[in-house]
Amino acid sequence: SYVGNLEIMIPMAGLIDVDAELARIGKQLEKAEKGLAQVQNKLANEKFVNNAPEAVLAKEHEKLAEFSDARTKLLEQKAKIESL
Repeated sequence: SYVGNLEIMIPMAGLIDVDAELARIGKQLEKAEKGLAQVQNKLANEKFVNNAPEAVLAKEHEKLAEFSDARTKLLEQKAKIESL
């Protein structure tokens, strides 16, 4: 589990409902992938990139990194839970 920048690892085998946890992670993964696609589409739009202020572009690149990191962490969590 992630709390801010802190990662907490707790042995979960036998303590969780694997199907429910996979469903929860699946929903979060969908949100992260949707957000990632939206930001990628914005940044792929030449008109947006050419007209947006530098601060807005920086914020979009920040969002891109956040969604990408979230997606990676969720995929790792999913793989760990599937291996229980």
